[in-house]
Formats: sequence, C-alpha cells, structure tokens
Amino acid sequence: MFSPRFDAAGLVTVVVTDAEDGMLLMVAHMNAQALALTLETGIAHYWSRSRNALWKKGETSGNFQHVVEMRTDCDQDALWLRVKVLGHDATCHTGRRSCFYRTVGLVDGKGTLVDDGSKPLFDAEFTYRKPSS
Repeated sequence: MFSPRFDAAGLVTVVVTDAEDGMLLMVAHMNAQALALTLETGIAHYWSRSRNALWKKGETSGNFQHVVEMRTDCDQDALWLRVKVLGHDATCHTGRRSCFYRTVGLVDGKGTLVDDGSKPLFDAEFTYRKPSS
C-alpha cells in the first residue's frame, strides 16, 4: 500500500527527471495536499518552503510537468517523478531546462561554481516579474 512517510515538517522529498532522456530536472518537496493534487490531476504540484505555499509547477511560466510515472523508495520517504515538461521544456526559475546547470569544483581549497553553458529557454525576468501596483 502506498503510504508516504512525511518528515517532521510534513514534507516528502521529490526528485524529478525527464521521462524521455532521464535528465535530472529538479529536487523539490510535497506535502500531503500537493501529493494528492499531483495524483488527482497528473500535473506536478509541490510545496514551496521559501514561499510557504502550495505550488502548481508551470502555473506562471506555462512549463507544466505532466507526470508520466511516480515511484517511491523502499522506505516511502522520497518520491521520484518522471515528467514531460510542457511549454518551453524548461523547469528552472532561471529559464533553463534543469535547475542543475552548474558544476561544483575545487579551486585553492574552496568550492567554486561553473556554469555548464546551458542557456535560458524563456525570459524568466519577464515571466516572473511582479505586477506594478
């Protein structure tokens, strides 16, 4: 029986990959409501820890994540979604396909970030601008 084990904050970690090529797109969290909506609609919903709010992926950008398959690990404390991204085929709020667009290296004993060269697929600044009041 599917019985996810939510953490003390009521969340379960979700790893999201592209259903066609397996690329890692993002890691997010779901609460019980987000999980129920995802199962009911087939569109990924998450819990935004930074905004403390339910989040339907793609609602602003049009880059909805259609769930092709959902799996859980042996302890049922993590989920894996295989998705088809609609719209621009972008998942990251920076406009890129994946949130994992930087590599981490070591220079002089310090962690450094190097952009992998992937370019934004849409204008994230325009898409996520706050309307003037």
